[in-house]
Amino acid sequence: MKSKVFPFDEMLSDAGARAPYDYYDAWFAAQDNQRLAQKAAEAEAFFRRTGITFNVYGQTDAEERLIPFDLIPRILSSREWTKLSRGIEQRVAALNAFLHDIYNRQEILRAGIIPTELIARNDAFLPQMIDFTPPGGVYTHIVGTDVVRTGEDDFFVLEDNARTPSGVSYMLENRETMLQMFPELFSTIRVQPVSDYPKNLRRALEATAPASCTGRPCVAVLTPGIFNSAYYEHSFLADQMGVELVEGHDLRVVDGHITMRTTQGYKVIDVLYRRVDDAFLDPLTFNPSSMLGVPGIMDVYRAGNITIANAPGTGVADDKAIYSYMPDIVEFYTGERAILKNVETHRCSEPDSLNYVLDNLADLVVKEVHGSGGYGMLVGPAASKKEIADFAEKLRARPNNYIAQPTLALSTVPIFTESGLAPRHVDLRPFALVSPKGINITPGGLTRVALQAGSLVVNSSQGGGTKDTWVLDD
Repeated sequence: MKSKVFPFDEMLSDAGARAPYDYYDAWFAAQDNQRLAQKAAEAEAFFRRTGITFNVYGQTDAEERLIPFDLIPRILSSREWTKLSRGIEQRVAALNAFLHDIYNRQEILRAGIIPTELIARNDAFLPQMIDFTPPGGVYTHIVGTDVVRTGEDDFFVLEDNARTPSGVSYMLENRETMLQMFPELFSTIRVQPVSDYPKNLRRALEATAPASCTGRPCVAVLTPGIFNSAYYEHSFLADQMGVELVEGHDLRVVDGHITMRTTQGYKVIDVLYRRVDDAFLDPLTFNPSSMLGVPGIMDVYRAGNITIANAPGTGVADDKAIYSYMPDIVEFYTGERAILKNVETHRCSEPDSLNYVLDNLADLVVKEVHGSGGYGMLVGPAASKKEIADFAEKLRARPNNYIAQPTLALSTVPIFTESGLAPRHVDLRPFALVSPKGINITPGGLTRVALQAGSLVVNSSQGGGTKDTWVLDD
């Protein structure tokens, strides 16, 4: 997909390297390309040896794949990060307030800020959560906010990931790889660390333990199993936090608590970091055929005897139709204008917007309101006439299922190629941890890069790669 506007280059300007890249640019100019190519091969071997892989859903070959890693870091100044982190903190606080409101007093609906039917007809809205407040008042314990950039000071939130955001393991492994390959850079350039994330994650989860917990909370990670596309991350985070990785069949309800099987009998779990979707969490409450969850866990949850992170029902907050109201949501709950802007969004559920989208499909990106990972979307400028015509039929049949956005000229960061540096489009997913003690945002996050020249699709499932993200320390 080709950009129509000349994109902002985060590393180079007409006058040379931008300030955050000053030292790195000089260092790179002194390097031997053959040595860097060897380092790139070493990084790939490390990722393969460590097992840093993912599965692509819908692929017939279905083998595990490596996410390509590019060794040119993305570098943000302290000033740039300050603006981003303040905007993310504001947005995450508003998301939690929004979730508490719609499952309790629903004041934002009474005020007419959001149409009631957008919540009532939303598949991600769970009636089981009505009039219930999770321990500590936290709904979204872990949030991944996707941010794109179009200019020096122009940052936009592309979407909010409030259910089970993934990718933090790649952020951590990317940094570890760079530290091993280029230690001399980190001894000269003051880069803010990311290695505290697992420790901070465990602390945030422990801080939301239910009132019934006595002593240090027992935390566990619930995974759907080895065939899940993000299984590596589930096992990685459990290991890094020093907690158990469990599957549904390892758990049972005992005396009103969720317990896990151990060699010494069943042990009570206080906080469950679940990486299982809502529909599969409790077969007695949701999908009765689910083998991934725990029968009865929702009753234990509502009785106040376990914390589930993220809380069931948080998916309504990262619904892409709700996203279009986020500036109003931020202002309603914080009393402030949103620091980070939204991308202009057309709600196809509205007749005038639908007509506009149908007339301009070739220039727009159309997404499913519950979609993720780049699946089920149309990238108009890269689509054939037949693909556009077929998608138009889907839109007419289910307009409520889609939103549309203009194609932005995403900023670029160089990647390393055989012929030298080449610009590629990027986005950024910073990770926020929420607890009753506050919001902690890891400096940087996961930079995803579109490895194909001109492409704006950065998802790993669609051929994208990742980079280490450096936030400079003043």
